[in-house]
Amino acid sequence: MDILFLLIPLSVVLALLIIGALAWAVWRGQFDAIDAEGERILHSD
Repeated sequence: MDILFLLIPLSVVLALLIIGALAWAVWRGQFDAIDAEGERILHSD
């Protein structure tokens, strides 16, 4: 039972870090032009 007092806060911190990393990637424009790379490969000379 004592391990829950450690695991629950650690899982909450990990979830917040993952959400923060995803939000950072979205705000930095990481997912703006997903199709552009596929089109660039098909249309390259």
